Amino acid sequence: MCDDSSCRPLRKDAERNRKRVLEAARDLFASKGLEPNLNDVAHHAGVGVGTVYRRFASKEELLEAIFEDGINQLADLAESALCQPDPWQGLVWYVEQMCEITATDRGLREIAFSKSYGGDRVTAAQERLVPVQKKLVERARIDGRLRPELSSTDLPLLALLAGTVSEFAGHVDAELWRRYVAILLDGMRDRSDRSPLPVAALDDDGIEAAMQSWEPAGPRCDRG
Repeated sequence: MCDDSSCRPLRKDAERNRKRVLEAARDLFASKGLEPNLNDVAHHAGVGVGTVYRRFASKEELLEAIFEDGINQLADLAESALCQPDPWQGLVWYVEQMCEITATDRGLREIAFSKSYGGDRVTAAQERLVPVQKKLVERARIDGRLRPELSSTDLPLLALLAGTVSEFAGHVDAELWRRYVAILLDGMRDRSDRSPLPVAALDDDGIEAAMQSWEPAGPRCDRG
């Protein structure tokens, strides 16, 4: 057995490798979405795949380590928006912040709005986010400036739309998604000459069904 002094460098090296894997995985998932596997992460990190598996037994475990905080960050932003005195401006600020984060992080966008990835910790973060978004929308609706047929279930779809713009043209103009978020926000305002929406928003069961079946990156996580 080694004594404390001889073990300590190994522990530091192991922690350094763990951080290296996490940084590589964040970068890879942000640009490629959730499709890359642990072999891809190891290659991107410049370490052996055995190093990745020693730190994370499955892709799901790695996703939880990366994205639990990301989804909780969205919930923190929504709670901050609730504290703003103007309900409409609070909602606008949250939508802009949500889209800014998710437009440039494909992996976070995919895991935040899907039930096909992650485990209990990711699910708990998603469940924390949903009711806060409901409060934001309801508050703006009561205030009278949000068109009445808008639902909190529309918010993740706005983020997906902004993300699609970023994927399509982000290499040409990294800020282009902001133009379309502004157009969408303008369409969310209540006004007398608004056009009727042709289709109703998804209800809670509908958005849950969509999240359960949406697998944008292909096969579900490997669990071993």
